[in-house]
Amino acid sequence: MFANAVKAELRKFFTTRLWWGMGLGVLVAALAFTALSALFLTDPEFAKRSGIEQDAASLAQNVYSSGIQIAYVLTLAIGVMSIGSEYRHKTITGTFLANPRRPQVMLAKVVSLLGIGAFYGLVSLIGSVSVGATILAMRGYAAFPDASVFRTMGLMLLVLGLWALIWLGAGILIPNQVAALMIGVGSAFVVEPILQLILLNYEWGRSMLRFFPGVATSTVLSPSAPPGMSLLPWWGGALVLVGYAALMSGVGTLLTTRRDIS
Repeated sequence: MFANAVKAELRKFFTTRLWWGMGLGVLVAALAFTALSALFLTDPEFAKRSGIEQDAASLAQNVYSSGIQIAYVLTLAIGVMSIGSEYRHKTITGTFLANPRRPQVMLAKVVSLLGIGAFYGLVSLIGSVSVGATILAMRGYAAFPDASVFRTMGLMLLVLGLWALIWLGAGILIPNQVAALMIGVGSAFVVEPILQLILLNYEWGRSMLRFFPGVATSTVLSPSAPPGMSLLPWWGGALVLVGYAALMSGVGTLLTTRRDIS
């Protein structure tokens, strides 16, 4: 029964035009951002002007993960729309009539979103590695210097799945789909960066920053701390994201099981 619920959620997503449109966006963003990042980071003049010195592994990690920012936005949108569109178009009633076990339906959404996020992570990886490895090799750098690069690639898949789950919960907490999308993008890419700039000026603020979702994501993928700030280990950042995802999707599931949807 649960397997059928997961299949139904995947079918809802992959039988629309949304999935390939987003997939194309992820691929193009990965190609473009990775190409720009690789060209700048491997330019000796850029390194001199910026004062940034990276070992081969850090360089490869930063290059391959540079296009993931756009993928965040798209998986954020998928997380919100996976539940928001059901409420907007009133299909949630049919979903729960077909399977009245609401916790099972929500768990199926969680599992399917993890898979969808990982799928888009794979699309992003294909684009970023293909162009990034080519440019690194052309500039005389090792494309895959050590195992940490492959670990970063695997974590990219996990991170995108977790971001989708975080915003699944947000989509339930904010019933209006458009408002949820705007708040999601604004909080992730406007509010949090502003808070980071403010809190970096205080010692207690720098300690708090390590637990922000954006900082935790950077910790997982390319750990490089601003001056005066120490980051969690990569697995600590991953646990922070797992905690956010578990909290948001858990609260969302609880609300959905008790909410009147008629």
